[in-house]
Amino acid sequence: MESPQHAVARADEALLAELGYKQEFKRAFTPLEVFGIAFSIIGLLPSIASVLFYAVPNGGPASMVWGWAAASFFILCVGMSMAELGSAAPTSGGLYFWTHSLSSPRCRNLLAWIVGYSNTIGTIASVASIDWGCAVQVMAAVSIGSGQAFTATSAQTFGVYVAIVLSHAVICCLGTAVLARLQTVYVVLNVCLCLAVIIGLPAATPKANMNSASYALGNFTNLNGWTDGYAFILSFLAPAWTIGSFDSSVHISEESSNAATAVPWAIVSAIGIAGILGWAINVSLTFCMGSDLESLLNSPVGQPMAQIFFNSFGQKGTLALWSFVVLVQYMMGSSMVLASSRQTFAFSRDGALPFSSILYRMNSFTKTPVNTVWFVAIISIILGMLSFAGPQAINAIFSLSVTALYIAYSIPIIARFVFTNDFKPGPFNLGIFSIPVAFIAVSYMCIMNIAFFFPTTPQTDVANMNYTVVVLGGILFLSIVWYYFPVYGGVHWFTGPVSNIGKVTEENASSIRESVEKNIREDVTAVPVGA
Repeated sequence: MESPQHAVARADEALLAELGYKQEFKRAFTPLEVFGIAFSIIGLLPSIASVLFYAVPNGGPASMVWGWAAASFFILCVGMSMAELGSAAPTSGGLYFWTHSLSSPRCRNLLAWIVGYSNTIGTIASVASIDWGCAVQVMAAVSIGSGQAFTATSAQTFGVYVAIVLSHAVICCLGTAVLARLQTVYVVLNVCLCLAVIIGLPAATPKANMNSASYALGNFTNLNGWTDGYAFILSFLAPAWTIGSFDSSVHISEESSNAATAVPWAIVSAIGIAGILGWAINVSLTFCMGSDLESLLNSPVGQPMAQIFFNSFGQKGTLALWSFVVLVQYMMGSSMVLASSRQTFAFSRDGALPFSSILYRMNSFTKTPVNTVWFVAIISIILGMLSFAGPQAINAIFSLSVTALYIAYSIPIIARFVFTNDFKPGPFNLGIFSIPVAFIAVSYMCIMNIAFFFPTTPQTDVANMNYTVVVLGGILFLSIVWYYFPVYGGVHWFTGPVSNIGKVTEENASSIRESVEKNIREDVTAVPVGA
């Protein structure tokens, strides 16, 4: 009799065949490890540390606590809508595959093209922003260790950033089984670090730095000059970036076991747990960060959370705790390179990226797409060069990673309900709540994308401009020019996801899957009670 594990593997392969692809990856990720990659990319504490400079000046404590709570709800709606699509069609191409299969034949190729490029640049920008945050954290540790006598230059931080990106590329060239086992380690370290701060920070903070409940939960401090309502919305970038890139679970769906169930639940559970733990971390911070917010933003350490820790734990305690923050942030980066390389591999598999014939190659030894790993690393390093244009220019990659992904998330969700299609729900299905949840999700993403294109302050200049719209707009403009380019453009040859399954038809694949699922049910009912 066929073992349940082998039956699940056959069902996964049959579902992938139904979607038009052959099994090329080794399915080494268990459901827990699929959750692990989404949760490790979210990162929580180090992620909050990386973008705290968005929340503190745009409302202070009130935005950190209630802005996080509000944004978490909206992000969960996005995640649930994505989870439904991921359960129905778990493939590495994910978003652009869904867009093409659910859209009208008149526009499906162009929409899939736009979503594919938005998703690709969004995941690469996520790599760049995570690793840049890690480099800043490393330099903050050096500053604390030097008694705050050292202040890193842009060139020094960029050098550390390049070293981090290259090391992640090396890690992600390893075999799938090794990468899968690392996710469990990442989850454990992540949760332990969160609990250590939630419990330890209030216990260690001197009374002079402790805030009252009315201040920690209700004070609204607007330092950037926008109206209070708009400043509150801008603070959403902190949770939006932190609880982001959860489509990473989708991009490894061809490497996960029981993907139709594991992928959606990984997305929803990662967002839910991150929302709750992140809120608790923000509450802990608002009670323990003191009331001089400008000193946190302008400290020589160059990292608001590092300064909060320094004020509470002292030099040695901060360095000990901060080392784990840097370690978890580093782990986030490796998981993001992994996910981004799989998205790039899937898009090049369908011939949409320049040099697709080179990118779409599987290393014969590691059975991983080594070429796309290095492609992601190189583009990330190029994005990191924005640091030489000024602090606001490099901060644009944080906004870029959110706005680009929100474009890629919105279009397939809209396509599912706007166009006539034969969408068949998978095991994860919201039923009658699908439409209202999708409406909330898309509305939220549209509003956030508009908000995140604006500069930090209403009075701005060239150095302090928000370059997100320039970078994202430029990339999308060039991608559309490439699509409509005479003779060679994608409009002449791009037909969306390209099947590489050979002669296996959809009917055959469906038959295989139904047969396997039937065998699984029979195996389960055949097991005697108490066995």
